[in-house]
Amino acid sequence: MPPSRSRPSHKKQIAERGGQRGEALAALFLQLKLYRIRHRRYKTPMGEIDLIAERSGTIVFVEVKTRAHHAIEAEALEAVNTWRIVRAAEHWLSRYPAEAEKSCRFDVIFLAPSRWPRHLINAFDAGSRP
Repeated sequence: MPPSRSRPSHKKQIAERGGQRGEALAALFLQLKLYRIRHRRYKTPMGEIDLIAERSGTIVFVEVKTRAHHAIEAEALEAVNTWRIVRAAEHWLSRYPAEAEKSCRFDVIFLAPSRWPRHLINAFDAGSRP
């Protein structure tokens, strides 16, 4: 019998928990770098932004990528759906118009076991297309 559509599969639940742990670690990493976390797992009709942070008047939309091995970071970066993140960021900015005057950027944080988080600042721009 196929798995029920109403309940996520066990593998999906494990991946979800791992993603949440990765996002929490990335948020702590950014806080140690003096970023202020504005939102975690911000959901929009276009998708979710893992972290929205601010530092020195710049709003930073952060995608967190957790991988089993650090060597596949390039593959993880290619897997980032930049269009979805840009659209979701536009949604956030429309909900917080006072923030629209601040500069914005899109970062990616890579996480891998036994490695320090790698923070790729300004990983892509709003003009990126899939």
